[in-house]
Amino acid sequence: MNPLFIGVEIGGTKLQIVCGQSDGVILARKRYRVDPGQGAAGIRQHVEEGVRALMNEHSGVQGIGVGFGGPLDRTTGNVACSHQIEGWADFSLKNWLQDLSGLPAVVDNDANVAALGEALKGAGIGFNPVFYVTLGSGVGGGAVVDNHIYHGAHPGESEIGHLRLDTSGRIVEEVCAGWSVDRRIREAISQNQDCFLAKVVGGRTNGEATCLNEALDAGCEVAEKIFEETTRSLAFALSHVVHLMHPEAIILGGGLSLMGDRLIQGVSEQLPNWMMKVFLPAPQIKQAVLREDVVPVGALLMAGQMIARS
Repeated sequence: MNPLFIGVEIGGTKLQIVCGQSDGVILARKRYRVDPGQGAAGIRQHVEEGVRALMNEHSGVQGIGVGFGGPLDRTTGNVACSHQIEGWADFSLKNWLQDLSGLPAVVDNDANVAALGEALKGAGIGFNPVFYVTLGSGVGGGAVVDNHIYHGAHPGESEIGHLRLDTSGRIVEEVCAGWSVDRRIREAISQNQDCFLAKVVGGRTNGEATCLNEALDAGCEVAEKIFEETTRSLAFALSHVVHLMHPEAIILGGGLSLMGDRLIQGVSEQLPNWMMKVFLPAPQIKQAVLREDVVPVGALLMAGQMIARS
């Protein structure tokens, strides 16, 4: 049997703790709802509870891998901050976990950890290098080269969400994050109250982007304009990724990726427009497949790599 590890996903709304093998196979899972009112202390209480429970249920655990939703120093394991939960600033997550468990721990940004999961056990199998983009409440990215996360110099890398789309300073997150698409839908339907998209959205006040596919199926011009702007901007940003590192595959994950084939096709059609001809054909654009397992699987893989290097 493969060695056992614990994988942890710490996000702004979701906390998952799993026990599994070094090849990413999950054997057991603990899920907790994050209460922002309890801050980081509440999350740490759940982490302690979950880690201790899994270690009691599964003997021989060798290490812990963590994907954290925010900037951190992966070398020291110190959290810079969380943009969603108070109480993480300057916290030594790695040392705390090692003291708690008596096991070696490794921590990284959740987008990097997700990239590792998708590259080795998801849609990126058979491709090298792989670039992963998560289109959720924000836009994050991660690169995997030769089966390992690519790390630039401190304090980070692969922050595709903060690429500038033009000289005004507008960044990718302002166009392609879920909240941005929701906002543009609200603005558009306020000015086009009789359009099909407005009818589908109804009284919804968040998550409007989930209505795009239905409106596009109906040929709604308002929806088509928003979708075209989103895919064009994302493809433009990804062209910079291609010119810098030319991955064999680019994987789209996160909530917006649930639009499925339409989003994949839209970005695939746009990307070559922004690429040097000598770099054609463009990398394959693929939809992430691991869904809620992506960070836990990546965390298990990362922990396994940590032990293999030691």
